[in-house]
Amino acid sequence: MTEEKKLKRPRGIAVLLEGKCIACGARCQASCKFDAIEMTDAGEPVIDAAVCTGCRKCVKVCPSAALEMYFTPEEQEVLDEIARRRAATSGGAPETESLTDEGAELAAKLALYKGVWVIVEQTEGEAADVSWELLGVAADLAKRVGSELCAVVIGDGVDHLCDEAFAYGATRVYIIDDPVFHHYRTEPYYRAVSYLSERYRPEIILIGATGQGRDLGGAVATRLATGLTADCTGLAIDERGYLLQTRPAFGGNIMATIMTEATRPQMSTVRPHVMAMPPRVQGRRGEVVRESLPLAEEDVLVKVLEMVREKGHGVDVAAAEIIVSGGRGMCGAENFSLLRELADELGGVVGCSRAVVEAGWLPYEHQVGQTGKTVRPRIYFACGISGAIQHLVGMQDADVIVAVNRDRTAPIFEVATYGIVGDTLQVVPEITKRIREIKAAV
Repeated sequence: MTEEKKLKRPRGIAVLLEGKCIACGARCQASCKFDAIEMTDAGEPVIDAAVCTGCRKCVKVCPSAALEMYFTPEEQEVLDEIARRRAATSGGAPETESLTDEGAELAAKLALYKGVWVIVEQTEGEAADVSWELLGVAADLAKRVGSELCAVVIGDGVDHLCDEAFAYGATRVYIIDDPVFHHYRTEPYYRAVSYLSERYRPEIILIGATGQGRDLGGAVATRLATGLTADCTGLAIDERGYLLQTRPAFGGNIMATIMTEATRPQMSTVRPHVMAMPPRVQGRRGEVVRESLPLAEEDVLVKVLEMVREKGHGVDVAAAEIIVSGGRGMCGAENFSLLRELADELGGVVGCSRAVVEAGWLPYEHQVGQTGKTVRPRIYFACGISGAIQHLVGMQDADVIVAVNRDRTAPIFEVATYGIVGDTLQVVPEITKRIREIKAAV
C-alpha cells in the first residue's frame, strides 16, 4: 500500500471584502507585523499581496469580518484534500482551532468578569436622565451576554435612587451612601467606583458622557488599567461577547467601532439623548448591595464651597420634542426670526448648526451636533443645513426629520423623512402660515 504524500497547508493572503469595512481605526494594520497593510484616507486597508504572509492576524482582529483569506484554485484543491483526509481519519468530526496557551490564559481571565453596570449620575439626590437611558441599552447588552443588569449609586441620602433604578430595569443596585459623597468630587467618586469594580468585576461599565461622567470615566479607567471609549453613539455585542463601541472619529468624518479585547471592564461613555429612554415600571424590585469605603472628609483635598446653578438662555434643545434648526443657509442672524415664529407655532425651540454659532448668529446653547447637544425630538426641522456628519450624529435619531435646502444633493436629504428643495427663507414662512391656518380651523 502506497503511503499518501503529506500535504503542506497553504497560507493564502488576506483580502478586503467590498462594502464590509467599518473603518474601526486601523486595528488590522496595527496587528500586522510585516507592514503588509496601508490605510486609505477613508480608513480602509490596502493589502500588499507580495508582503502578506497569510498569518491571519488581521482577519482575527477585524470586528466586522471585512477581511478573509484568499487561496488560488490550486491552493484550494490542497485545502480540500487536507479536509478530506482529516474527515476520513476523524470520522467526519469538524476541524476546530485550538487556543494557544496565551489565548487560553486570557480567555480564563476575562471569564471572571460578569455583569453590565450603569453608573447613576446624581446631583444633590436628583438623577440625570442619561443614567436611565443607559439602563435601557444596558438591558439589551446584558441579555446578549447572559449577565445581570446592575446600577451603581454613590452619594449622600440617595436610597430613593435604588427604587428608581429598579423601575428602569436594574435587577441589582450597588450603593455607597455617605456624607463624603454629598458633592461630586473626582477623588472620592473614582475611588468608590474602582473599589466596587475590583471587588465585583463587571464586564461592562456605562457612564453618561456629561461633564461629570467624562471626568469620572477617565479616572476610573486609568485606575483599573482598562480601555475607555468616549462619546459613543452605538453599542452592540459581537459573536464573541465583546462590546462593540461605535463613535465618530477623524473629526466626525467616519464612524469607528472600537473593542477592548485584552482587559476588563469594557468602559464607554454615552451622550445624553443618544439612547432611547426605557419604560418606567413602578414597583419593580431587586437586590440592594450596600458597601462602604473607609474615606474621611479630611482625606479629600478638594472642598466644595458653594453650588451655583448655571443660568442659561432659557433654551434646552436636548429636552425639546420639537426643534427648528437653522444652518448657514439662513444667511444671517436676522433671518432666525422666521425659525422662531415656526417654533412658537409648534411649541418647540430653535436649534442651529456649528457654523451658526461660529458666525455669532446664535449662542452655543442652541447648537446641535457632535460638538453641541445630542437630541431625540419627535420632529426636527433642518433649515438651510447641509447635513455634515458632525451635525447628523447629534440629530439623526429624531422620529421625523423635515429638511429644507436649495441644494437637492445635500447630505441632509439622505436622513430626512421629508425633504423640500427650495429657498429656506421662502419655504419656512409658508410652512408657518399653513400651520396657523390649520390651528385656526380647529
